[in-house]
Amino acid sequence: MDYAVSDAAGVNPLLDGEEHARSWQTDRSRAPIATKIVVAGGFGVGKTTLVTAVSEITPLQTEALMTEASEETDDLTATPGKLTTTVAMDFGRITLDDDLVLYLFGTPGQQRFWFMWDDLVRGAIGAVVLADTRRLKDCFPALDYFESCGLPYVVAVNHFDGSERFEPEDVREALTIPPHIPVMIMDARRRVPVIETLLSLVAHALDETPE
Repeated sequence: MDYAVSDAAGVNPLLDGEEHARSWQTDRSRAPIATKIVVAGGFGVGKTTLVTAVSEITPLQTEALMTEASEETDDLTATPGKLTTTVAMDFGRITLDDDLVLYLFGTPGQQRFWFMWDDLVRGAIGAVVLADTRRLKDCFPALDYFESCGLPYVVAVNHFDGSERFEPEDVREALTIPPHIPVMIMDARRRVPVIETLLSLVAHALDETPE
């Protein structure tokens, strides 16, 4: 499989990616391809859980305890047990095969931290937008952001225990997602579905990359 490559400076992440991938197959002395992926979505949708589920290193987390000061801005109706929130980013790493390393950057979900997104997405080949069917509207800001900046993305519905299960096409219709963008149902706590989601994004990003 050919993959995209992110250069050391984080600039033009897809430049000559396929050529680099092919050369790696014949020259094992070359460094593995390093690819940056962003994990975005609404507050409490499972971004930290996703990064933690697949990271082969101890994830870097910027979790802070929620206080009474956030009661007016953070809706905990769907996540009553949530005690912490990401205030900067999550970071993890996973090696897939011998030639592909994914670096995962989870964005903060609350609106007051959205100013960080421009820095977090710089150099990324694409994004996973997590959605919760109990509050689909919370993922609209992420969808709008990636549509406006032109970054390839996939939509992954994180199926929570006790929530109604929907088919991918039902979610696509509800969110008015274009037909060419992958939509999948997964569990952010489980490693295999998360890896499948990440591979789907890499493939989609390659499809969206101009020749």
